[in-house]
Amino acid sequence: MEETIVVTRKEDFSKWYIQTIQQADLMDYSPVRGCMIFKPNGYEIWEHIQAEFNRRFKEEGIRNAYFPMLIPESFFNKEKDHIEGFSPELPWVTEAAGEQLEERLALRPTSETMIGDAYSKWIQSYRDLPLELNQWANVFRWEKRTLPFLRTSEFLWQEGHTAHATAQEATARTMRMLQVYKEVVEDLLAVPVFSGEKTPSERFAGAERTYSIESMMQDGKAVQAGTSHYMGTKFAEAFDITYLNKENKHVHAFTTSWGVSTRLIGAMIMTHGDDSGLIMPPKVAPQQVVIIPVGPKKKLDVVMEKVDELYAELKAAGIRTVVDDSDNSPGYKFNEWELRGVPLRIEVGPRDIENNQVVMKARDGGEKQFISLADAPLVDVVNAELAAMQTRLFETAVAMNQSHIYTDINTLDELAAHIEAKREADEVAGWVLAGWDGTEETEAKIKEVTGFTTRNLPFEGQYEAKTTCIVTGEPAKHTVWLARAY
Repeated sequence: MEETIVVTRKEDFSKWYIQTIQQADLMDYSPVRGCMIFKPNGYEIWEHIQAEFNRRFKEEGIRNAYFPMLIPESFFNKEKDHIEGFSPELPWVTEAAGEQLEERLALRPTSETMIGDAYSKWIQSYRDLPLELNQWANVFRWEKRTLPFLRTSEFLWQEGHTAHATAQEATARTMRMLQVYKEVVEDLLAVPVFSGEKTPSERFAGAERTYSIESMMQDGKAVQAGTSHYMGTKFAEAFDITYLNKENKHVHAFTTSWGVSTRLIGAMIMTHGDDSGLIMPPKVAPQQVVIIPVGPKKKLDVVMEKVDELYAELKAAGIRTVVDDSDNSPGYKFNEWELRGVPLRIEVGPRDIENNQVVMKARDGGEKQFISLADAPLVDVVNAELAAMQTRLFETAVAMNQSHIYTDINTLDELAAHIEAKREADEVAGWVLAGWDGTEETEAKIKEVTGFTTRNLPFEGQYEAKTTCIVTGEPAKHTVWLARAY
């Protein structure tokens, strides 16, 4: 394995990304095309994401459950839009125990159908509502073009599914979960997001409305970081999810679904990494601090005694800490832990012990700091620096986003010229806020001419509304974000 990142972000962002995740030891490729192995460093990031979402879900009164991975083909056929939307990506099981199955079974791309069938049995009365469950699972969508974490044939996610007595309650749940997604992604991963409604062509298959949070990567491309769907009664009608209301009438429930996946890890890497590799937000870093003993071997015993003391102190305070006491040179160790993105490095040598200090270096830049152990407990200093770094990463990402947003492009020709000018200057084309007449024809034209796609329609009040359609010049019905996307 290479010991450094050999391609810069500017030279080849995709290659830089692949090198970064490999150098950080986050994943490996599996023998199955499009599938990846989560190594401990990668999976532990997901565990921290899971833990925070689980905490928030439980605060919302949402409980976890688990549903089978194999879904009968007949379930998909009950909702026409759903099967049409997912059919091209579905892997099927057709044989088991040496015999052909009577009915094909899909490896789940999502669980609306399986859960809809269960809800039709579990919901009988208005007293059974709302029913709000979440599932942590793996799903399969047979992708033609794959990229680790961001787009794989099998990936990990959570999917929430709720049923409600009224459209108002279901809509409120849909919007609330979108807000929870925004709060967690921005606070935990330090990734700023843009929230809004998806265009009809970008809706989840079978949904009445789809809302998303979108994040901007350093190369200006977009990653859809999470979605929340208002289903109305479509799935309730398809799967006979009815209940006896207070007026003693059988009526359909209103349902929602919402999910985020391990693509959040890819978005985090592309948002914060630098040309030296991964930069990990402290809140999700598998190791928040690495302590590295330095100095001559003859004084190593004294140094290690102090290192062990500091390690125990930090670990007892709940700070995820590791000691690198390998035989590698200090320079090699510094480089290795930078590649892994560990937020804080603490160096301890004989002279530091004499001066009752340590040397501390934050992964996101700045000079080394000499920290006196007499002035304040090391735990307090470390916690303060981790919190400061978490804030810095978010603020840096926000500033990066703002520098790549364009709100003064009003025609398709202007957009095409903007993209070409940025290409010639080897600069990021970024995101464009545009007016749109709401038709699929103009949406398709934007993609055909520029390669940009609609990301979402920002909620009212977030940005000044655009008045003319970027394609036709006619009055705009919507304001929309346009960008290239992963």
